[in-house]
Amino acid sequence: MAAEPVHIHGRPQGPATAILLCNLGSPQAPTAAAVRPYLAEFLSDPRVVEIPRLLWWPILHGIILRTRPAKSAAKYASVWTSEGSPLAVHTRKQAVLLQGLLGERGHRVQVRWAMRYGQPGIAAELDALRAAGAQRILVFNAYPQYCGATVGSNLDVVAGWMQRQRALPELRFVNHYHDDEDHLRALARSVKAHWQREGQADVLLMSFHGMPERTLQLGDPYHCECHKTARLLAERLGLQPGQWRVSFQSRFGRAKWLGPSTESVLRELGGQRLQRLDVLCPGFAADCLETLEEIAIEGAETFHQAGGGALRYIPCLNDSAEGMQSLAAIAERHLSGWPTQAATPTADELSAQAARARALGAPA
Repeated sequence: MAAEPVHIHGRPQGPATAILLCNLGSPQAPTAAAVRPYLAEFLSDPRVVEIPRLLWWPILHGIILRTRPAKSAAKYASVWTSEGSPLAVHTRKQAVLLQGLLGERGHRVQVRWAMRYGQPGIAAELDALRAAGAQRILVFNAYPQYCGATVGSNLDVVAGWMQRQRALPELRFVNHYHDDEDHLRALARSVKAHWQREGQADVLLMSFHGMPERTLQLGDPYHCECHKTARLLAERLGLQPGQWRVSFQSRFGRAKWLGPSTESVLRELGGQRLQRLDVLCPGFAADCLETLEEIAIEGAETFHQAGGGALRYIPCLNDSAEGMQSLAAIAERHLSGWPTQAATPTADELSAQAARARALGAPA
């Protein structure tokens, strides 16, 4: 069991209710040396690669980790910002803004952010929240659709952390929000704002991260939740059949993946000489390598080479006003029933608390 944070009676602490905003992660720098350990951690996760270790380990360590880091580093370098990885930058801002918005709504909570792979890690941030006095923690998985390889993997880490604790906090989880009204409203407003600036394209392609097809056969709800998000968003936007499409990107390996693939749809639409194509990635809460490089750069090139005109990428909600309002609304509903609006103890109340503790034998 892990040693518990030292509690000093009468000392001011942070709010007893906290939120940990969790996303996938990214390397610390756009270099092969930084990408290699990140990829090793990511591709070693049995939730991500469901291949027996005896078969997978030689491939991972003998081939992939020798060749892929340099290629991936070049891709990361094409989207890296002065503040760091786009995903880390947006997630950090989301956590800060989420605490502020909830504070404006009267909730006294502390919000931190963490990544499943890379830094800051989920377990370390849970430790930090406990050290700051958190007794109730909402683990907010920032994936709109549930998937075992994303949400499930995050919760594996939380479960492992729990096994090492003696005094456990109360825990709740946001596992998905694919059909949440506030989230759909924010997505629709984002698309409509894009159309107001750029004009509406002939087709809206909604590209989701891919997963092996066997995940659907084994009962993972991800594929269904992606299609539900797309359908509900298309309805909000007033789109008719033929004006919107769904695809799945980021294929890896030789297994059969969910389809159709984004690349094949881009080639199909480009071959039809489509002059304007809008692409949205509703499976991502924040822009990252898979949206900024794979879609906005590589996808645009694929579409153009196939004969298409302009591919216009619509950014993720990121830390936009409408996106943050939806995250705050979702968090607020999951916090319901927890005493998040309790007043901060006064100096006199803290002093009395310390006196009671000393009378019961606590160290002075």
